[in-house]
Amino acid sequence: MRYIIYGAGGIGGAIGGRLFQNGRDVVLIARGDHLERMRVDGLRLISPSDAEAVPVPVAGHPSEIEWQPDDVVIVTMKTQHTASALEDLRAAAGDVPVICGQNGVASERMAARLFTRVYGMVVVLPAVFLEPGVVMINADIVGGMLDAGRYPRGVDPLITEVTSDIADSGFAAQPDDNIMRLKYAKLLSNLANAVQALCGTDAAAGDIVREVRSEAFACYEAAGIESSPEDLGQRAAKLTLGQIEGQPRQGGSTWQSLARGAGSIETDYLNGEITLLGALHGVPTPYNRVLQDVAAEAVREHREPGSYSVDELVERAKKIST
Repeated sequence: MRYIIYGAGGIGGAIGGRLFQNGRDVVLIARGDHLERMRVDGLRLISPSDAEAVPVPVAGHPSEIEWQPDDVVIVTMKTQHTASALEDLRAAAGDVPVICGQNGVASERMAARLFTRVYGMVVVLPAVFLEPGVVMINADIVGGMLDAGRYPRGVDPLITEVTSDIADSGFAAQPDDNIMRLKYAKLLSNLANAVQALCGTDAAAGDIVREVRSEAFACYEAAGIESSPEDLGQRAAKLTLGQIEGQPRQGGSTWQSLARGAGSIETDYLNGEITLLGALHGVPTPYNRVLQDVAAEAVREHREPGSYSVDELVERAKKIST
C-alpha cells in the first residue's frame, strides 16, 4: 500500500512524515513555499523527543503522480479547499480510496459524490505548521489519535490495515464501525477554534464556548445526530503533550490560518455546520453564526489572531438573537 497525503500541512505532514519514518511508501502533495522547501530540504519533523529532516517524496498536484493500483489517499487539507481538490484527484487518479482526515463532517459527503470507497478519520493531533517545510508535533510517545472507519458506517480490510500502519507509526489508531459519531463529537470541541483565533489563546472565553456547544447539542438533538464525546475523550486521553525546546505552544488550526495569513479559514465548516443544522431544523444559533461571520471578517480584513475581545463577540451575538 502506498499513502498519498493530499494537503501535507500540519496534520498531513505529521501523518505522512511518521509513516515514512516507519518504512511505509508515502508521497506528500503540497503547494507553494512549503512544497519547494520540502523538495530541497525534506520535511523537517520536530517533536519534544526528536527532530529530523525526512526525505519523503513530494508532488505539487495529483497529476504529477504516477498512480498505482494499491494507492490510498488521505485528504488532510482544510475543508474549504476539499471540493476542488477532490475534482483534481478524480481527474488524475480515477476511483481511488479516499480517507478524510480533517476537522468537521462535510468532506466525507463531498467525497462520496465522486468516489466509491470513502472513509472518515477523526483527528486529535496537536500539530503546528507556521513555517514552510517544518511541522511540529506537540505530543510525545503517542503523537495523536487517528481512529478511522468506512463512511457512513462500517470497517473493511483496507481501513484495518491503514489504522494498523498508523498505530505502528506512533499514533493511537483503530478501526471504528461508526466513525461519524466520533467526528461529530470532535466537532463540538472544534467549535471553540474560532474563539481562540479571534480572541487569543489566553482569552477568558468559557461563557461563549458553552453557548456555541449548547447550540450544537440542540441542533444534534433536533437532527437526530449521534455523537460520543465521552468515547472520544477516553481515546484521546492516550495523548501525552510535551514541550518542544525553544518553541512556545501555539494555537490550533484556525489560529494558525490567521497567523500565516492563509487567506481562508475553516470556520464555515465548523461553526457553519451548526448554523446549517440550525437553519434546517429551526434551532437558533446566534453564537455560532457570529463566530462564522467574524472569522470571515478577520480573513477579509487581514486581522491578526487575538484582534477581537470576547465581550465584542458576545454583544454581536446578542444583536443577532434579538
